[in-house]
Amino acid sequence: MSDWLIVIDVHLLLVRGTEVLLSKRRGAFADGVWHLPAGKLEPGESVLAAAAREAEEETGVLIGLDDLRLVHTTHVHVGGGGSRMGLFFEVREWGGEPVNREPDKCYALEWFDRDRLPTDLLPYSLTGIRGYLDGTPLTVLGWADPA
Repeated sequence: MSDWLIVIDVHLLLVRGTEVLLSKRRGAFADGVWHLPAGKLEPGESVLAAAAREAEEETGVLIGLDDLRLVHTTHVHVGGGGSRMGLFFEVREWGGEPVNREPDKCYALEWFDRDRLPTDLLPYSLTGIRGYLDGTPLTVLGWADPA
């Protein structure tokens, strides 16, 4: 059995025209920093089900699994024996209006034009947004260069 640990995160790019929805984090990690609505995959859950669940839990919107389109993957080395795999899903159709359903974890939700993103955006989210906008399918961060 390996000591390697990988966390799988799902990130939501709720897109309205040229705008993307961001949440302002509240809590110990990255307090006050903008981030995409996101969360971790739970045991026994598909990545599509996780993305739809996180959208509803954090923003109150309902997303059909067919409305999730994988647009970018980021593999991040976090030191020691662990890494994170971030799957970024574009969503252009959903039911309901986004509201802050987790005020204990989020100060606010706001729409930002993709060309005028906030400067205090979590780098993990920014990597996924840039990959999405550039059409880059994969970004690898924090790994030693094998060359």
